[in-house]
Amino acid sequence: MKKLSPVNVAIIIIIFCVTTAVTSPAQSTFATLANFDSTNGANPEFPMSLVQGTDGNFYGTTELGGAIGSYGSVFKLAPSLTTLYSFCAQSECTDGEYPLGGLVQATDGNFYGTTQQGGANGNYGTVFQITTGGTLTTLYSFCAQTDCTDGSYPFAGLVQGTDGNFYGTTQQGGANGAGTVFKVSSTGALTTLYSFCAQTDCTDGDAPYAGLAQGGDGNFYGTTQGGGANDSGTVFKITSAGALTTLYSFCTQALCSDGSSPLGGLIQGANGDLYGTTQGGGANGSYGTVFQITKAGALTTLYSFCAQSGCTDGESPLATLTQATDGNFYGTTSEGGGSNACINGCGTLFKVTAAGQLTTLHSFAVADGYDPSGGLMQATNGILYGTTYGGGTDPLYGTVFSLSAGLGSFVETRPTSGLVGATVTILGTNLTGTTKVSFNGTAAKFTVVSRSEITATVPKGATSGKVQVTTPKKMLNSNAIFRVNP
Repeated sequence: MKKLSPVNVAIIIIIFCVTTAVTSPAQSTFATLANFDSTNGANPEFPMSLVQGTDGNFYGTTELGGAIGSYGSVFKLAPSLTTLYSFCAQSECTDGEYPLGGLVQATDGNFYGTTQQGGANGNYGTVFQITTGGTLTTLYSFCAQTDCTDGSYPFAGLVQGTDGNFYGTTQQGGANGAGTVFKVSSTGALTTLYSFCAQTDCTDGDAPYAGLAQGGDGNFYGTTQGGGANDSGTVFKITSAGALTTLYSFCTQALCSDGSSPLGGLIQGANGDLYGTTQGGGANGSYGTVFQITKAGALTTLYSFCAQSGCTDGESPLATLTQATDGNFYGTTSEGGGSNACINGCGTLFKVTAAGQLTTLHSFAVADGYDPSGGLMQATNGILYGTTYGGGTDPLYGTVFSLSAGLGSFVETRPTSGLVGATVTILGTNLTGTTKVSFNGTAAKFTVVSRSEITATVPKGATSGKVQVTTPKKMLNSNAIFRVNP
């Protein structure tokens, strides 16, 4: 990952003193919510995106900083910033260091994540569990097997599958040294599902930086930064049993106009297709793209960055997109934008429609942050939240920000599928006084746990569709379809 040289840092600090944030379009309102200062964490990095807990607070990780040293932290924003855990609290960092990938809240209420380095077997990374109170348990230390055939250096976070296990990737290690896909239980039992570069010239992919997304078909989808037929990265599908299919190899088109080197992960859109970004390539040079790909592997480039003079529309998108409740996709670029406060631009926030029309919502300018390389998260109040690697009160350490784009509130189900009779957690805002919960129109039994959480039972006769929650003020729909398993 790119890091600022001392010269660039000095330039940014000088400009920071005389610059102000670039204003956003009239329909968007940007706000800085918190500033990192090293002791409370520093430099929230790609591929981390915030996650909203069932308590309504936001949780995340920083690559560096913390109370112990520059080994990273887990933090909570509620609404002030609190450090829940500082890594390398154990001798020789056996608890891990450099948690880049962020967190996922599991159905048991705990958070799970990875550290890129540290662990009991040297410096190869870990899988950990942490409670909302900050108690951390190391579940697995990578390179437990000879030659790290179990994987090493997990860059991204985890996703909890519908089977209750967690799935992720390692950037290196595995049987061929080119990274892995793995499954790990909540008790730390790890299974290596696939080792990349199993095919000649790594045509199956090499070095996955991003995590996985589970599709509605039960399979997992992801990207590799390298490898593929043109050594410019791939999109792949893998079953829970480890059968991998390469869906697309980038740089298939002349001058890589279809994109190259996808670092971010994929999301499944409401239409069933997958969406993502590439760091390089595109029709305007090596500035990156937004793409759509079917589960059969047909790829469409929706947008090529640096389509505007000076790359004011952004360049080098690193993170995974999010599809908001308006159906549009929202994301970040780590460079570019309308500010000259950084040599290559300080980065942007953007919206892109399913037809590929892009709107720049905010250009960073150091005072409000720079290098927003992580992804955006839409909270149940409709507002988008994210982090910047640097900038803010101290230009070296980064920020947490919000972007209000006029989107309405909603509810979110965890998990997003289940059998009739299963208990489902419904996350929302101002849920006190709820009078009705239904699954695609079928009324369900429910309990209001708090103003941000409801538990409900999937009712008999329910079919797949949106979940509706009726509160004293409005009816809220889920942001995604809840699938009732047969």
